[in-house]
Amino acid sequence: MRNNFLAVLSLFLLALNLRPAITAVGPLVGSIQDTTGLSAASIGLLSSLPLLAFSAFAPLAKFGGRLGIERTLAIAMLMLTVGILVRSAGSTVALFGGTIVLAAGIAVGNVLAPSIIKRDYAERVGSLTTVYAFILAVSAAIASGLAVPSERALPGGWQSALAIWAVPAALATLLWARVFFQPSQPAPPLRNSATTSVWRSPLAWCVTGFMGLQSLCFYVSIAWLPKVLQDSGYDAAVAGLLITGFQVVSILANAVLPRLLALRKDQSALAAAASLGIAVGVVGLILFPKWTIAWIAVAGFGSGVSFPLALAFIGLRSSDHHQAASLSLMSQSIGYLLAAFGPLLFGMAHDLSGGWALPLGGFAACAVIQAIVGYKAGRNRTVSS
Repeated sequence: MRNNFLAVLSLFLLALNLRPAITAVGPLVGSIQDTTGLSAASIGLLSSLPLLAFSAFAPLAKFGGRLGIERTLAIAMLMLTVGILVRSAGSTVALFGGTIVLAAGIAVGNVLAPSIIKRDYAERVGSLTTVYAFILAVSAAIASGLAVPSERALPGGWQSALAIWAVPAALATLLWARVFFQPSQPAPPLRNSATTSVWRSPLAWCVTGFMGLQSLCFYVSIAWLPKVLQDSGYDAAVAGLLITGFQVVSILANAVLPRLLALRKDQSALAAAASLGIAVGVVGLILFPKWTIAWIAVAGFGSGVSFPLALAFIGLRSSDHHQAASLSLMSQSIGYLLAAFGPLLFGMAHDLSGGWALPLGGFAACAVIQAIVGYKAGRNRTVSS
């Protein structure tokens, strides 16, 4: 199942399914709350649950060493399909239960995708990872944009708008499941050295820190910048458009990353510059709010470069796909756990200070720390085995 059209299609269809089930929820929160009667706190928990699940269920990817990566991804896509359908049943229990199941499937896909890229496309890790990340970003934006129109057009309202994403998930399940009908080739277990060495490697911790901090910065931006902009005097609709612009700039930055990666094997300067771009954008919002559009664009560009770069580091800093699987598990389980607390701490800082300067200052500080660990993670070397 390597180096052929179906293999590449399977990878891209995997990427297509790893974000829409999550990003389609945000625009529908009001309708979900009206139907279920959930409190604001419960809705907040529903929004944070996928990130916590990404961290908690990432270790399930270890089954890739026992069952084979393809079989494990087929099961993960089946979990995603089932979780989407259960979540759309309508009850509160189904809403939360289905979210946990689908997030578990996504968590496995998140971890194993960099490993399969490293195994099958070792000479094109940087370019293929950026294409993979580009599909993630575009599919996430499309799901957000189609959520409300789908709710209004389909019978069943928000439940149908969420359920439609079971269709591409089912297609991905079928495509990955074809390996079950091929001659069995048991995969060798992950080497103990690959599994243990990453946890003792300073480089691996830098990759993990970069993954976690760029995720934290992204989710804080999506969760809180609309409110920050509204309190600065922008209409809610305009604030929403600005955040959409943030994501559009991120996608465009993602698209140019392959060319940037091709310029040199050392990505230290690129990682530091992208991270500092986020910091500059956030500080600009504090000091020169009249230039908000420019600061949003700068921060969006930095975020757009940081995410695919974080994914690329997993393959670029690994010696083989076994080690890539271990590094992916480490960086994503810890990284998403860190990211899950970002929006919460940002909100607490606002409540304590009564304004936005303190939380935005903390946000900028995180981006600076991201630049430091990114500079170290970008050096042209691999984790020692």
